Amino acid sequence: MSFASLCRTWVLGLSLFTLSFAAAENAPPQVLKDLPYKTGTALSAYEAERCLLDLYLPVGAQNFPTLVWLHGGGITAGSKDGPHQPEIARHFAQAGIAVASISYRLSPKAKFPAYIEDTAAAFAWVKKHIAEHGGDADRVFLGGHSAGAYLALMAGLDDQYLAAQGLKLADIAGLVPVAGQTLTHYTIRLERGLPKNRLIADAAAPLNHARKDAPPMLILYADKDMALRAEENELLAAALRQEGHPHLTVKKIKNRDHGSVAHEMAKAGDAGFQQVVKFIQAPKR
Repeated sequence: MSFASLCRTWVLGLSLFTLSFAAAENAPPQVLKDLPYKTGTALSAYEAERCLLDLYLPVGAQNFPTLVWLHGGGITAGSKDGPHQPEIARHFAQAGIAVASISYRLSPKAKFPAYIEDTAAAFAWVKKHIAEHGGDADRVFLGGHSAGAYLALMAGLDDQYLAAQGLKLADIAGLVPVAGQTLTHYTIRLERGLPKNRLIADAAAPLNHARKDAPPMLILYADKDMALRAEENELLAAALRQEGHPHLTVKKIKNRDHGSVAHEMAKAGDAGFQQVVKFIQAPKR
């Protein structure tokens, strides 16, 4: 075979590889629906109904990272099947990041700390089982939007919840709260019979659990976020820095409001999506 023929063969092979890689990257993910992350005869009917997750798995990939993702809704509404959640999960999976999209118990049928316990149980299930689906159990991240971000922060900063699952905070590869409340959540204030706008930072506040040994963290919020939300996120960041937390990134996403800062992650080119992908794909800290 002549040198020119060899070159043509090499170029053709490279082109086919590039096309195959691009096709795999953009392929629809494999979706496993309604997997129970809590089981046993002691479960209530409400737990059995709500404590389910969907796995969105990258096609043709192995040893991929996974993002355990919790929907928003004020801890009173929403689900893994709600608007935007499947689209966000599919977008990450097409970028090579599996997503475990979580439903959890809601107030007022469940009271604090039931929904945080559900968060920890869901993370533990993914940590235990993701390798069976090709994922890297050492790269399981925990995040969510709004109320989901609050739950991720509580499970990722107050070590009692993961300890109940036989895990440590160090088992979380990173935290990705998006526009989360960092004071005691207003729904918990209402559960206690307090005014919704009464500002509290007690044991139910992520801010109260800022610590040096927290998992690496990417905090996102919108430039047009809801009242006090930007300030709460910056306050948590300041508290973490004060504690000496070494792996913290804070980003304000431009031209976004409280909802769109997460919902637009379903779209190509979104700045928030790009920040999350960069954080998850960074070398292990």
